[in-house]
Amino acid sequence: MKLSLNLQKLISFGYLFLIILGIFKESIFYYQLGINILNYSTITDILISPIADMAAHPVLLGAVVFMLLFSYLFLTLLSKKSNHKWAQIFSGLYNKQNLSDNEIKTHFSDLFTPFLAVTLFTFFVGIGFGEGKKVSQKIVGNQLEYDRKMNFNNGDVEDIYLVGSNSIYYFYVSKGDRHIKISPVGAIRTIELVNNKALKYEK
Repeated sequence: MKLSLNLQKLISFGYLFLIILGIFKESIFYYQLGINILNYSTITDILISPIADMAAHPVLLGAVVFMLLFSYLFLTLLSKKSNHKWAQIFSGLYNKQNLSDNEIKTHFSDLFTPFLAVTLFTFFVGIGFGEGKKVSQKIVGNQLEYDRKMNFNNGDVEDIYLVGSNSIYYFYVSKGDRHIKISPVGAIRTIELVNNKALKYEK
């Protein structure tokens, strides 16, 4: 069965919106570390940022699905309670009187997309701000866990805290140094995961 033109447009705009959210999230995160991430990103990094975030953090995907369901259920509740003053205030119907049932349903249908957009925007911006603030405080307070060993092509080896990465750069802090370093992917031979908590080694 073919998707309708409206649904195709909705999916396209939805993905575009996720890309914008990803840009905001990454920009806010790295801005608190003194980095303009857009200067170190390719178009591909920007286009796949929402998928990469959700693949790297399944909790993020779960949160997006939760907010989608929450927005739908919350607006459904407001629709059913549209004769109550509190529901009218939340939904913007307080100054609109004598609306038919169809007009009320149309109002809530039109309200779903902007409500979900605001909810997702707030969530992504909050994550970017919170994570950036947390990492910056750990760097300043020298409280990082150096759980990776970076092996360079020139033979150098450093214990690092990996701040982040994209298709062309690694952003990290070396042990014994509180400055953020940026290295091109081509300069790195391997990265070892030290004290990998996901794997339980036998002693």
